[in-house]
Formats: sequence, structure tokens, C-alpha cells
Amino acid sequence: MKRAILDRLQKDRASKRPVALATRLADGAETIVYPEGAFGDLERDAVVLAAARRGLAEDRSGVHQTASGEIFVHVYNPALRLIIVGAVHIAQPLARMAAIAGYDVTIVDPRQSFANDERFPGVPLVDDWPDDALAALKPDRRTAVVTLTHDPKLDDPALAVALRSDAFYVGALGSRKTHGKRVERLTEQGFGTAEIGRIHGPVGLSLGAVTPAEIAVSILAQITQVLHPKDAA
Repeated sequence: MKRAILDRLQKDRASKRPVALATRLADGAETIVYPEGAFGDLERDAVVLAAARRGLAEDRSGVHQTASGEIFVHVYNPALRLIIVGAVHIAQPLARMAAIAGYDVTIVDPRQSFANDERFPGVPLVDDWPDDALAALKPDRRTAVVTLTHDPKLDDPALAVALRSDAFYVGALGSRKTHGKRVERLTEQGFGTAEIGRIHGPVGLSLGAVTPAEIAVSILAQITQVLHPKDAA
């Protein structure tokens, strides 16, 4: 591996930037590929870039057969993130399950009586107001955001930031009636139909879930379905 490629790859991984290393097996030519942009020997080869970006999108490393020959794509995606707004009962099993599934979990709740180390051992807790917290956390295309407080004063500011972000999943707890009122409030704030349509509400797959743990299962299942739409089809 060329020194320039290695140095850049290390910096990208340290900054948790989504990146793939595409190597042409025939001659060892290498290129670092980002969702937008590239650096290296094959940075102008559209076929190679497409294969690498497909690997990034699917989060899968492997050999791709292309018109430019066999290309090995090694994906270096940062960990998936789950931002949970509301340190409620459902958040406890959801945080544990999501961590097992490979997510970096963060709990956002300014109510310290809910968000504390006793209830969420080992989970990063942010006690800022939800819109400030999400603005600092900067949800990206590898981030899921779930609001669970059932309190518009907390959920709505978080949703406003999430809908303006690249988060791949946005979910909100509440009945259909509750969600209908939520839609009205967000519409009054200037959000359009397409933006509001990104919200999965009521959150989670319809599994007949009743207990907090069962609801957590339904939420994580829906997040997984959205993350891997081809696999879920």
C-alpha cells in the first residue's frame, strides 16, 4: 500500500468518516472512495467508484466483478449510531439490544431523574435540550433517531433537527392520534409532506408488542428493515 493511501486511510478512520479502499486485483492499483469524492490511482474510473460506493451503501466488503477487472472493496464504515430521545422504560431494553446489534447508543434527556447511570449503566447520556443535543451529535446517514418521551416539548425539537439531517431512520413513539397531532405541529413549523413522511410513527413494526422489551424489539426490527431494505424485501 502506498504511504499516501495509508496515511489518508488512517486519518479517515480516526475521524470516523465512511470510506472504502478499492484495490484492482490484477495490478494492485488502489483508491480511497468516499460517498462523494475519491483519492488514488483509480479515482477517475467510474466503474470502480460505483462498485466501492455500492459496498459502502450495503456495508459489505468483497470482490466485485467489473469492466475494469476484479476489484476488492474493503469497507471501513464507522459504527452505526442510535440516538434515543427520552430515558423512559422502553429506552432501557432498546439501548441494550441496539448495543448488541452493533450500534453506538446515546441517550438524550434533560431530566436527570430519568437519564442517570443507575438506569443506563455504561450508556453515554446527554442532558442538553434535545435540539441542542442533536445539533451537536450531527446525525448522519449511519444514524437512527428515536423519540420516546411522548412530550412534544422534548420530542418535537429533536424531530425538527433529525428531519433536517441525513439520518437513515427517524421514529417517534405514540398512537396514530398522537402522531396526527405531531404532524399538525410540524406542518405549522414549515415542514413539508415528504419531510414529515420520513417519520415512522407509530414507531416500530406491528408485532403486537405490549411490554417495554417487546416494543424495543419492534423498534429495532423496523430500524433493521429500513437499514437493509433489499434484505427485508
